[in-house]
Amino acid sequence: MSQQNTEQPLHTLLRKNPPFRADQVGSLLRPAAVKQARLQRAAGEISAEQLREIENKEIIRSVKKQKETGLNVVTDGEFRRAWWHFDFLENLDGVEAFTPESGIQFHNVQTKARGIKVTGDIDFSQHPMLEDYKFLHSIAGDAVPKMTIPSPNMLFFRGKLEKAAYQNDYKQFQHDVSKAYKKAIQAFYDAGCRYLQLDDTAWAVFLSEAGLRQIEAFGTTPDELRKLFAASINDAIKDRPDDLKVTMHICRGNFQSTWTAEGGYDAAAETIFDGLDLDGLFLEYDDSRSGGFEPLRYVKRSDLQLVLGLITSKHGELEDKDAIKRRIEEASQYVSLDQLCLSPQCGFASTEEGNLITEEQQWAKLRHVVNIAGEVWK
Repeated sequence: MSQQNTEQPLHTLLRKNPPFRADQVGSLLRPAAVKQARLQRAAGEISAEQLREIENKEIIRSVKKQKETGLNVVTDGEFRRAWWHFDFLENLDGVEAFTPESGIQFHNVQTKARGIKVTGDIDFSQHPMLEDYKFLHSIAGDAVPKMTIPSPNMLFFRGKLEKAAYQNDYKQFQHDVSKAYKKAIQAFYDAGCRYLQLDDTAWAVFLSEAGLRQIEAFGTTPDELRKLFAASINDAIKDRPDDLKVTMHICRGNFQSTWTAEGGYDAAAETIFDGLDLDGLFLEYDDSRSGGFEPLRYVKRSDLQLVLGLITSKHGELEDKDAIKRRIEEASQYVSLDQLCLSPQCGFASTEEGNLITEEQQWAKLRHVVNIAGEVWK
């Protein structure tokens, strides 16, 4: 190592690997060209190949823009997806898409109707998102390409179990889901992926009274469900390659700048911060719905990175820089500053509709993350 590198602060040296001091969750606003092309494809006006060509062009443009903000990490913005979770899950073996009677209820708004059902043995064989990642990898250049997929818990949380064997034996269901995810993780690794993120809104059920009623409807208890959720993740990522970094993003819902759940991390903090074998956690912390930093006291591992989602993706106004610095300092009272990073609290478009924010504001938000991180960890 050169003399120049050895003189760098320790926290700078530690963040040559993801997650980075300035990071992002993943999804980006769909460009107008992608939205129009998807409509044309649905109407049969263009071919699947023509749609992909347009997506490729816009992803190349987006990756360039991400790098221009100063980020070391790039994603494909999830431009090829309609949903952050359903597109991946419905392409697993044994899972099918269907149209339910209604969409998912958010605060004062509802999504379009979309659902998934488990009708056969769950497995991972051929999956279209492998090619999606390979394209991102091929254009990332000197940036680190990140792949985002829903957590295995989302199949339980959003999937309708129609296969009788799974209805009668949840342990078998969880075993098969973990086995499928092991295959998926290895397949993405073989495609070149070294930074994988699991997105998970299921943890929100522990954080509010409304969520606890959902747990009761599942026919289980909070303690049992916490153990099941933790086992689902830990089993899936067990024995992963040493140079693959796996993080998880915990969210309380993000659709057209609104949300589904609220409440601090307290009720699930011990499991989340001391029970998951992850390399990092992306934590929603952009407003009072997320509670305070006190639950971070359960962090026991010095190698667990916490990415504080202090910059909101739900509106375009830039946060006061000094206020964000003060919040990072407050969090550092519970864990070392060397274990903290900064990002938006969620993506900008968890679904293809996107949040109520402009592309210009989106890029300004990401530059804001980079600028603040550069001043905090200088």
